[in-house]
Amino acid sequence: MVVGGGGREHAVIKALHKSPEVGKIYALPGNGGIATDAECVPIKATDIPALVGFAVSHGVGYAVVTPDDPLVLGAVDALEAAGVPCFGPRANAA
Repeated sequence: MVVGGGGREHAVIKALHKSPEVGKIYALPGNGGIATDAECVPIKATDIPALVGFAVSHGVGYAVVTPDDPLVLGAVDALEAAGVPCFGPRANAA
């Protein structure tokens, strides 16, 4: 699962898509360009409870959070607390 819909996220998704070890990729919310390599889900990157709920209900194995706003709002903290491993700094380091 990749949180965001900008250029950084698009680059991350392109790289993940090339890996044979990566299965389904979700982008929340994603964008039209990202949609070629990931399933875009209309959840705002700043809606932390919805991000966590989606990750848990869909059995997400790993999350990448790169946009500043969800990082500062504690997306990584909340996802890790729910048992979802993440790439990205916790709120106190963002």
